[in-house]
Amino acid sequence: MFDYREIKAKRAEEGVSNLMVRWLITKEMDAESFAMRHFDIAPKGFSLLHTHPWEHEVSILEGDGKVVSEKEEKEFKPGTVIFIPAGEQHQFRNKGTKVVKFLCLI
Repeated sequence: MFDYREIKAKRAEEGVSNLMVRWLITKEMDAESFAMRHFDIAPKGFSLLHTHPWEHEVSILEGDGKVVSEKEEKEFKPGTVIFIPAGEQHQFRNKGTKVVKFLCLI
């Protein structure tokens, strides 16, 4: 058990804007089936529009934004739960004035 803030936040990847990630639970901790990540997206920030062969389970903790998929754009707020199927193109965007914080399980 630990406080998530003990894990150093890192820039998520190239091509993103104002997006930081903390890998909270990983294979290195003997989690064989999934990983848990904590993301912070600063105002006007976004993730890449991308796809990969695994699903996402996301819980929005703070902030307002939208998730973009190949099918639609939907707004989210604190308390929103999002499921992204494997292979679906997606992107998270902060549309508010506060940091968006969310947990993502893969």
